[in-house]
Amino acid sequence: MKVRYTYRFYPTDEQALELSRVFGHTRYVYNWALRLRTDAWANGEKINYNQSSAALTALKKTAEHQWLNEISCVPLQQSLRNLQTAFSYFFAGRTKYPQFKSKRDRQSAEYTTSAFKYRDGVLSLAKVGELKVRWSRPFTSNPTTVTVSKTPTGRYYVSLVLDETTQPFAKTGESIGVDLGINRLATLSNGERIPNLKFTRTYEKKLAKAQRLLSRKTKGSGRWNRQRIRVARIHEKLSNARIDHLNKVTTDLVRRFDMIAVEDLNVRGMVRNRKLAKHISDASFGRFVSMLEYKCSWRGKQLVKIDRFFPGSKRCSCCGYVSKSMGLDIRSWQCPECKSKHDRDENAAKNILKFAVGQTVNAHGATVRPFQA
Repeated sequence: MKVRYTYRFYPTDEQALELSRVFGHTRYVYNWALRLRTDAWANGEKINYNQSSAALTALKKTAEHQWLNEISCVPLQQSLRNLQTAFSYFFAGRTKYPQFKSKRDRQSAEYTTSAFKYRDGVLSLAKVGELKVRWSRPFTSNPTTVTVSKTPTGRYYVSLVLDETTQPFAKTGESIGVDLGINRLATLSNGERIPNLKFTRTYEKKLAKAQRLLSRKTKGSGRWNRQRIRVARIHEKLSNARIDHLNKVTTDLVRRFDMIAVEDLNVRGMVRNRKLAKHISDASFGRFVSMLEYKCSWRGKQLVKIDRFFPGSKRCSCCGYVSKSMGLDIRSWQCPECKSKHDRDENAAKNILKFAVGQTVNAHGATVRPFQA
């Protein structure tokens, strides 16, 4: 199974200078190729990866671009492959049109097996040398791809693509329905509530103050750069805290339950709501579900996504009565038919689980009749 492990490393001054050169060269090639393909498209032509690769070879032979030969050719070639992937996602409707890279954002460069060596816990990059890596978790296979990156705060990370065998979690025989929300990150069908820690609200005052100070500095000055790093550190701390919380919650769910049922939410459409966009982005519904997805595949568990238009909140989990309408302000309600009282989110989680059980396949391979009222 292909997995990606990320470690922090600490370059020497010479290595930091060389990596800065690598990041700059790969960023330049990416932006150059993006401009080349954009201009060609405007003129009614198409340029694919092979054509852009040939154009890069010709570019490196010119006198004005001899400096591109200062670093290994592998990161430059990989930047063209990354651009091709970005265009593939764009034409598939998954992302927006590729954007030019900025030196102020996260910098990265990718190395394949011909440009790095790993042996006995020592990782070496072509024209960079041995890296001082903090190996925080063990692995058994040899990496196939290495990506070095630098965050806006100045921290360096190395990401390895590995072919690892993961150990499945013990079977518990339990299933659970999960309803995601803003007030509570998740409500489980067994009545458990997982809090939404709302990290953006925790750091927004500190972040706003740091950004005000940044706006008063002269752009490009030393003080402006130092304040820019302070702002980036707040953003990084906020992101790390959110990811850590999601990792702990999703790992706990995968460990405890054999089948987890969630809604197939349209997060991209949900964030178009001006009033809820910040809160939905802070809760990170998409990342929550993606973490559940890959952790279930790693650990031998099952994740079931039900249709986003299933009326989980409006359907009584006891008798199946469906209310005609129910605003977001209604957090609890009573069924007019069976008189059962429901918490909105818990009732939705129970219905999600029932519907998911109806979609599963029995031991003989036959599809079970879908859940009906």
